[in-house]
Amino acid sequence: MSQASKLALIKEMVESAESNLRSAKQLINELTGSSSKNVFAQIAKDLGPSTKEDGDQIVEGVFNGQTMMDNNEKEYPVPANYASKSKLVPGDVLKLTIKEDGTYLYKQIGPVERLRIVGTLTYEEGQYKVIANAKAYKVLLASVTYFKGEVGDKVTLIIPEVEDSEWGSIENVLPREEAEIEE
Repeated sequence: MSQASKLALIKEMVESAESNLRSAKQLINELTGSSSKNVFAQIAKDLGPSTKEDGDQIVEGVFNGQTMMDNNEKEYPVPANYASKSKLVPGDVLKLTIKEDGTYLYKQIGPVERLRIVGTLTYEEGQYKVIANAKAYKVLLASVTYFKGEVGDKVTLIIPEVEDSEWGSIENVLPREEAEIEE
């Protein structure tokens, strides 16, 4: 067996092992009820109820990677462009002002502690992901397009420091020359 064939086989075995680990973790979370939704719901329960201010409705909630969840586990859509530009990560506390005309205005009021890691941008099952620390983190399409990311690029990913998360936020796409030097 040639060296290239052995490397291809090793790569396939590692990818298979990572996939099996992700599946096992998901099953454990389903069986124990410790999914990230439950974690965010618990954080959101500690937030106050929605209020009225000058005719506007004020709602506080927790960002889960795509939406904001309030203390009643109601989810509100967070625009992907806002989440990408603000580099929101799961666990961030947001304030949503719902104007009388129906306009939604979001403001980040409680960022969680963050970690920065470097990983490789991939695309699988219709979703962009960053593979880092033997885990696949979902990222928003808006972040990938904003940074002009391409599959195979090395990216700096922001994730919550404490809580295990399915989602991360792209901070930067590393220049190709810099990424190749690190390898």
